[in-house]
Amino acid sequence: MSAALPHPSAFQVRAAEIAFWLVLAAGFWLWPAYLALWSQILIAGLFALSFDLVLGYAGIVSLGHAAYFGVGAYAAGVLSRHGWGEPFSGLLFAAFCAGVTGFLTSFLVVRGKDLTRLMVTTGIGLLLYELANRLTDITGGNDGLIGMEMSPVLGLFRFDMYGRTAYGYSLAVTFVLFLLMRRLLHSPFGLSLRGIRDNPGRMLVLGYPVHRRLIAAYTLSAVYAGIAGALLAQTTQFVGTEVLSFNRSAEVMVMLIVGGTGMLYGGLVGAAVFMVAHHYLSDINAVYWQFWLGAFLIAIVMFGRDGVLGACLRLSQAWNRRKPAVKS
Repeated sequence: MSAALPHPSAFQVRAAEIAFWLVLAAGFWLWPAYLALWSQILIAGLFALSFDLVLGYAGIVSLGHAAYFGVGAYAAGVLSRHGWGEPFSGLLFAAFCAGVTGFLTSFLVVRGKDLTRLMVTTGIGLLLYELANRLTDITGGNDGLIGMEMSPVLGLFRFDMYGRTAYGYSLAVTFVLFLLMRRLLHSPFGLSLRGIRDNPGRMLVLGYPVHRRLIAAYTLSAVYAGIAGALLAQTTQFVGTEVLSFNRSAEVMVMLIVGGTGMLYGGLVGAAVFMVAHHYLSDINAVYWQFWLGAFLIAIVMFGRDGVLGACLRLSQAWNRRKPAVKS
């Protein structure tokens, strides 16, 4: 399936990749009225990218990945609420907190198989959700964490109601972290993760430290998820318990499947498709929009094996195979 799809090398940059990021950079002019929405899409895409590392590349199934997203969101929110609103240091603090949480819980997650991992990750997510709900003095409980004040990005760009700074800030952070992830996945470490995903027993026989690699991948994934959560907290200046909810974990899995697992860009594309469909379908029918969204997602899975990117890749390959016949 997705493992058979071609992957570019660490240094090979394709024209489609350049065009992808140029379109996002041109978003200030392409969709100026929807910059706030697209900043949320970028954050969701970064979250899906973090989930792709554990599911698409390491083969770890999880239904509680929102735990680390929420830890990052609350870490950045609490830091800002107590007078430290500098954005980049807030991201680093959130990454640290989420990374520590991911590392401590990874020993439970990597020990079992798929069903056990589903139960353990779901339990971790539910525990942290209830903890955030009860620690009202710190998290605000059901009322949410309010009173956040963010400093201007680089001391120059204030967060505004139109989402211009939020979009530029989210795009820059997502782009840098994407490049780091791209390089990592094409390194020997990333290649070993694919081998562990496909045949962990063989990798163990070959002398690879399977459990240590899985713990490292899970911890790094938690770091990325925490940064995504911190971005959400900083750009909206509000954190609610829903950042830790089961629905958040389920949605990121849906986004990744829609885009294509183990394909690097799958999380970003899936987040865009899912959230744009969510936005427009809810505008069309405010009561039954979930029915149409469900039908849309089923259609993608049924007719687009390996997600949107997988379908596009197969169409491109079929078109390239037809070219010589057309010319002759």
